[in-house]
Amino acid sequence: MNIEQQIAGAIAAGLRKFYGGDTPAEQIALQKTKKEFKGHLTLVVFPFLRISKKTPEQTAQEIGQYLAEHCPEVTEFNVIKGFLNLTLDASCWMGLLREINQTPHYGTTPVAENAPLVMIEYSSPNTNKPLHLGHVRNNLLGYSLAEILRANGYRVVKTNIVNDRGIHICKSMLAWKKWGNGETPQSSGKKGDHLVGEYYVLFDKYYKQEQERLQGTGLTKEEAETQSPLMAEAREMLRQWEAGNNDVVSLWKTMNAWVYTGFEETYKNLGVDFDKIYYESETYLEGKNEVLRGLAEGIFYRKPDSSVWADLSADGLDEKLLLRADGTSVYMTQDIGTAKLRFKDYPIDKMIYVVGNEQNYHFRVLAVLLDKLGFAFGKGLVHFSYGMVELPEGKMKSREGTVVDADDLMVGMWQTAYEISKELGKLNEITPPEAENILRIIGLGALKYFILKVDPRKNMTFNPRESIDFNGNTASFIQYTHARICSLLRKAADLKIESPHGEFPSSLPLSEKEIDLIRQLAAYPAVVQEAGASYSPALIANYVYDLVKEYNQFYHDFSILRQEDLALRNFRLLLSSNVAGVVKSGLSLLGIEAPERM
Repeated sequence: MNIEQQIAGAIAAGLRKFYGGDTPAEQIALQKTKKEFKGHLTLVVFPFLRISKKTPEQTAQEIGQYLAEHCPEVTEFNVIKGFLNLTLDASCWMGLLREINQTPHYGTTPVAENAPLVMIEYSSPNTNKPLHLGHVRNNLLGYSLAEILRANGYRVVKTNIVNDRGIHICKSMLAWKKWGNGETPQSSGKKGDHLVGEYYVLFDKYYKQEQERLQGTGLTKEEAETQSPLMAEAREMLRQWEAGNNDVVSLWKTMNAWVYTGFEETYKNLGVDFDKIYYESETYLEGKNEVLRGLAEGIFYRKPDSSVWADLSADGLDEKLLLRADGTSVYMTQDIGTAKLRFKDYPIDKMIYVVGNEQNYHFRVLAVLLDKLGFAFGKGLVHFSYGMVELPEGKMKSREGTVVDADDLMVGMWQTAYEISKELGKLNEITPPEAENILRIIGLGALKYFILKVDPRKNMTFNPRESIDFNGNTASFIQYTHARICSLLRKAADLKIESPHGEFPSSLPLSEKEIDLIRQLAAYPAVVQEAGASYSPALIANYVYDLVKEYNQFYHDFSILRQEDLALRNFRLLLSSNVAGVVKSGLSLLGIEAPERM
């Protein structure tokens, strides 16, 4: 039972004694006392005036007097109008710190074998281009959400759906076939996903030139698009792929293999992984069969051009294409098949899709279609919709090659970390191998934190240099504080100071800053729970920053190793150790490492 619960129980007893009735302790809300008033906890007494039949001041005075006489945790109180401010004995805070220190994996909930199973889909790359900054936000949100839900006691399966088929894939294949001259990752020295991405951009270049020529003959933009020979070739290649043409399928396998090797390297460097990967080439037929079943059962209908549609107007939506006139699938068809296979493979209690807000409508439709097809899980799907990430100069466009490549971004972050660390002299006392590893941790941590500290539902602008600041709301500031505490604890060990376990005299004088730090530590489990309930890594990020900011003020204002009162010195070491533990735990939920040296 925490301190607030103890005090609330005592207040409930006081209310019964003075005014009768039965007010449950869980309905008694205590809040942190405002800084301009003396006290630690404040009770707003206005809700109890209906049973006290007295003024707010009289009611607060009587409750305060009762607590002073019957609750040893309360040492004094004061009344400001209808607010009862309570000052608690130092032993309460020391006991709370002791409890935190003795709790394994503090702040998180162990995962039981029968815990609900949550599947989280994130990444969802196309095999026609490398991962870019938009994918980075997606991957970091998905991975962090998985860690947060696991910390809340859920079993979690992290999954990826690779978009490895479709017209966009054929565009890269056709461009390579026409203009590649047999180029490979080995012959070019390029990462496979980068190489394939270049041909996707090349297709768009020649397609635009073709469009200009056709419009130059007097065709409208729409007519030029309809009569495009290049696009017709790409569509024919897609039809041949779906028909199983050996040459097309062989080329598809070869180029996809290049991309997968590139993706694996990027995922490893980014520090994300998956428990199960699905491929649209293996799920689209399942979806196609479900659509044809829905057609046969009268759920869907066929237009005169042979395309298959769903009329969702009765559900407040519009008509949705499910199969094109030539019989090829669309994304919706593939998602139906993927969802069916996933629920067949796993006993999923909740399915969460981490996909940008540009697809909000798509997932509304998917949920309705699955429900209409008779899948019980349809309406329970969760779309974790997040905002787009842009650069200071604006939006990125894959076709035009104006994206920020994920690999280049990570290298750039490490370089930025090196430049800033060198300017500040933070690399002077470590070996080159240590420096290389620390710079990787700093650069990657800066990237992750800068993205995750923002409310995921908001659009954001990414600025690399702003993300690395040893004095601002950044991972670098947080990591440096963690390393500072680790250094403090190492020095204590060198001085043969035994690690304290929380046994301190009740007369130990604690400052308000120390009490505030303990209170912030005590709030960590609730923050983890709220982050899981609201799907918001930003709550973790900003909690850790506030904790570190508070600790740095404490570190600046109070002596620790040089404190002459040995009990107080040991208390401050224990407090510092637990701050470091919570910082490391919080960062881990964001996928960020907490170095012990910087």
